This record gives sequence, C-alpha cells and structure tokens, in this order.
Amino acid sequence: MSTDPRAIAAAVSQIYRGGEVVAGLTAADLVAVAVLAGGHVLVEDLPGLGKTTLAKALAGALGGTFRRIQGTPDLMPADITGVSVWDDRARMFTFHPGPVFCDVLLADELNRAPPRTQAALLEALAEGCVTVDGEPRPLPPGFLCIATQNPLDHAGTYPLPDSQRDRFLLAFRLGYADPDQELRILAAGGAQAALAEVRPVADPAAAGELRRIVAAVRVQDDLRRYLLDLVRATRGHQDLIQGASTRAALGWQRAAQALACLRGRDFCAPDDLQALAVPALAHRLVARPGVEASAVVEDLIETLPVPR
Repeated sequence: MSTDPRAIAAAVSQIYRGGEVVAGLTAADLVAVAVLAGGHVLVEDLPGLGKTTLAKALAGALGGTFRRIQGTPDLMPADITGVSVWDDRARMFTFHPGPVFCDVLLADELNRAPPRTQAALLEALAEGCVTVDGEPRPLPPGFLCIATQNPLDHAGTYPLPDSQRDRFLLAFRLGYADPDQELRILAAGGAQAALAEVRPVADPAAAGELRRIVAAVRVQDDLRRYLLDLVRATRGHQDLIQGASTRAALGWQRAAQALACLRGRDFCAPDDLQALAVPALAHRLVARPGVEASAVVEDLIETLPVPR
C-alpha cells in the first residue's frame, strides 16, 4: 500500500469531485488531513449534497473494515457499541461487537439520533475504546469516524453537545456543486458506479506509518506562539460565549502538520495554520446570537500579526 500522503486525497477526489471548501482546500484534502492527523471529521450540510458519498469514498480509499450507522430517533446506544447476550450452551454472556468496532465508521445523520445515543460515541471518539457492561473494549488503533449531520433547523434533529463537537478534529460544509460538477454528476447518474470500483490506496498499517511521519513535521516556537495567540483571542472575544480549548489548540497544530505533509514539506508554515483555522476551530466555539463563529475566526486571522 502507498505511503504517499497525497494518494488518499487523490483517491477520494476521483469519486467526490467537489470544489474548494475553505482556503483553497477541497473536501478530499480535508478528509485526507484528518486521516493523516488521526482525527475525526464532521460534515455539516443540507441533505443530498454528497456527504455520504464523501464518507464512502474515504472508506474505500483507506481499506480496512468499514461500517455504517444511520441516525434515527429509535437508534439505541447498544446499536453502536454492541451488546452481551446470554449463551445457554457456554453458560455465560458473550459479547457481540457493534458497528463501532471497525477501521472507518460512517455515522450518517448523527444529529437525528437521540442525545443518549450520540453520547455513546463520545468515548469512542475521545479514547478509542467503548465500555460495555463495565468492561473497556479497545477499538482498532486507526479508528476513524466521519459523521454527517443536517442543519439544526431541520425537523427531527438533536444538537450535538459541545463536548462531542470538540472531539471532531475538523468540521466543514460542502455547499452546492458548481454547474459543471452537477452536469458531470447527472451524466454519470450519481456516484454509485464509481464507488463500486474504488480500490484502497492505503491500509491501517500504511495509515499508521503516515501518522508517524506527520508527527515528525517540525513546528517552530514562534508558530506555536502564533497559534496560541489566536486560540487565546477566542476566549475573551466579545462575540463568543465560549472560546477554544487546549484540545482545540492541539488538534489544530496536528492538522497543520498533516497539511504541511500533504503539501510535501517537513515543516509547518503560517499558511498551514491559516488554511485550517475555520474547520479546526469554528465548530468548537459558541457564538452569541446572530454571530457566525467562522466569521470571528476569519477576522482574527486577518488582524493578528503573522510570524516572519
């Protein structure tokens, strides 16, 4: 399998050919960054814009085991984590793993599931394990969740709690495809045929090696101070009720290292941080009514001095 960090983004873009999402980066670039950084992804947008297609394309490019859960009002925590069932022959309870025990999990329309079920994913996202019947059960080392959700004003949605949103490394919206892209989608009759033909370019072992390469990408002290200046600026901002956490700072730095690697460098530059500021930070912030958290982040990027 390939250990070229660009191979994952290239494979995903063969299926999901969306345009720029943020700062010159496509959705394929962003999910590749998440894989390289070992983080989870939250894709927020209207139904029918390709969220599920993007997730399936990523799973196909990564190989390993793939499972899917569909958010519905009657989805229970055990439907995700698994359940212990009494075995009469063995005279003991036998654990039957749920879909979370996989390499790539697609949590489709997660915010249609009730809060108790959403919370069942929290431990998996944060710790890489789940506790069932009081016993912690580890997930595969490279476990990655790509979750999708509909806008919160849609009927039948339950807002994700702040603690769970904070566990996603990146969050972004896809937006509508441009006319040429939509024409290609119509001509192909959708993405089903292309998804059926996708072949993995990496396996769990190759992905683990890529993450070790990313961890070695250099971040200079002045760039870390710049990152922390931006994070601290969110904590006292007049338009924000809640600023970015230390976990947010760590995740943003890790994502910037992954983007630098994706761009063929072994060191981070200010542009890497700036490109990922909105998808790495905005979903972790709580803005005052009438204010967009992404606009606050963009304003801070424009106003705070950049290290030279």
